[in-house]
Amino acid sequence: MELGPAGSGGREPGRLREGLRVYRLVAGAWIRSTMAYRASFVMTAFGNFASTALDFVAILLMFTRVDGLAGWSLPDVAFLYGLSATSFGLADLAVGSVEGLGRRVRDGTLDLLFLRPAPVLAQLAADRFALRRLGRITQGLLVLGWALAAVDVAWTPLKVLLMPVMVVSGGVIFGAVFVGGSAFQFAAQDASEVQNAFTYGGVTLLQYPPTVFARELVRGVTFVLPLAFVDWVPASYVLGRPLPLDLPAWTAFLPPLVAAVCCALAGLAWRAGVRSYRSTGS
Repeated sequence: MELGPAGSGGREPGRLREGLRVYRLVAGAWIRSTMAYRASFVMTAFGNFASTALDFVAILLMFTRVDGLAGWSLPDVAFLYGLSATSFGLADLAVGSVEGLGRRVRDGTLDLLFLRPAPVLAQLAADRFALRRLGRITQGLLVLGWALAAVDVAWTPLKVLLMPVMVVSGGVIFGAVFVGGSAFQFAAQDASEVQNAFTYGGVTLLQYPPTVFARELVRGVTFVLPLAFVDWVPASYVLGRPLPLDLPAWTAFLPPLVAAVCCALAGLAWRAGVRSYRSTGS
């Protein structure tokens, strides 16, 4: 995904470095502002933790009535939940602010970002950097830790290596969906809810086993919007279960490649959106 200035003729590594530098500066300013009121930060982070924990509470309540969900035990489902929640939390923390692009287009404040000598995407992603979102990540990691202790897995070096790869690649995939969906808002300014259907809706979908859903839906989130590579595909391999759609075992190691392709497509969508943007004149 492009972090450099739109239309810049510089080399890609230079644009990337500049984008990361601007991102660090803007995010750092918001972090310092947040930590100036530590009590407020603790309360909002805990609120974020508690609100997201309710999703897992719903799963726990479900398992008080059933022994399994489409053949998946509670630790197995918790494993899916922890992976998807942690990956999504990382993406939401890093670039979740881009979902506000539509509002900026409507009220004309996006023009201010174009006037500054800094990459627009970096400014937008770091704007109002919400450190409270660490609550979601913490909650996801706690559930994942419990699941790892409870699942019956024959661990191998490959499976151990796949764990951090899944979390990081999943975060990048969700981040690409955030950026790609935001690029769509250049044209459809009221499309934030549509974007949320693929981001927040996507993470909710991935918290449940693929065997719960229709085969057509599983195909869609595998081959069209490849969210299945966040956890369904690699997690099935780790748990020793058949992969969705009877995919071969080697596809469990594709998340980094899928993440790279998603980033490339999101970058193309972002650049197309920037080129098509016309100021509101306000």
